[in-house]
Amino acid sequence: MPIHHFEPTHYHHTLGPHEPVLRIADGDTVVTATADAGGHDASGERVTASGNPQTGPFYVEGAELGDTLAVMLDRLWPNRDSGYTHTVVAPNVVDPTFVEELPASQRAHWRINREAGMATLVEPQTKLGNLCLPLAPMLGCFGVAPAGGQAISTATSGPHGGNMDYRGFVEGVTAYLPVFAPGALFFLGDGHAVQGDGEIVGTGIEVSFDVQFTVHLLKGKRIGWPRGESATHLFAVGNARPLDQALQHATTEMLRWLHEGYGLDTASASTLLGQCVEYDLGNVFDPAYTFVCKVAKALLTGLNRPS
Repeated sequence: MPIHHFEPTHYHHTLGPHEPVLRIADGDTVVTATADAGGHDASGERVTASGNPQTGPFYVEGAELGDTLAVMLDRLWPNRDSGYTHTVVAPNVVDPTFVEELPASQRAHWRINREAGMATLVEPQTKLGNLCLPLAPMLGCFGVAPAGGQAISTATSGPHGGNMDYRGFVEGVTAYLPVFAPGALFFLGDGHAVQGDGEIVGTGIEVSFDVQFTVHLLKGKRIGWPRGESATHLFAVGNARPLDQALQHATTEMLRWLHEGYGLDTASASTLLGQCVEYDLGNVFDPAYTFVCKVAKALLTGLNRPS
């Protein structure tokens, strides 16, 4: 299958009906790069405004409303040796009575050793000592053009994807996105070298990425919310606020997946989830929160494989 090498020259801060930068087909692979959330590229130069700038969109030939776009995240890796985070948790993740005790947030700087696969806190100096963390690269923001010709800010998320900041979207995972517009119009950006659940300080370790992805078009397969598949799990993603609504979206999407893909009726799927479901927390910093419903694939051995 063709491999396309694309070097971005401009970026978008909304996911919407923008002019495609490249037309690709089912089975094609794209090798490209992203700017960091602050708009800096691999050289550290600021090439666009801050706010999760997106590379793309990529037009997938034949994609139309009612299809599903499968995106295999083949490679995600920082392409420079420095990143940054913020230092103080968001007011909405602590008790209201504690908010006044939160200090002003600063920018922390991290050294990224790509060869060793580690990130080390450089400044400011803290009581953490020589904090050094293994890299766990993930995409914070990606998705397709939303329904109805909308252009939605990269600050938030919805059925189209967007700023989900779920650290399960790593190399080797396949993401599934509902198609709402001709060509799907796939965008990606906001690479994090490391991030904790929830992105509770408003950042992961923000850094530009080298990316490789492969697309597959699932014709006539309609899904309601983003999904993902790793070597060990299926997961469904709900994006909404309040958090319980995001949980509802994710759980409902998983019930539908188990029914349509594995032949389980609602009672059977509920019995499975009741004892075996795993829930993960995505973004709780931005306007829409992200919640993830997971099921271990080993539990589905012997059932019909999803198409």
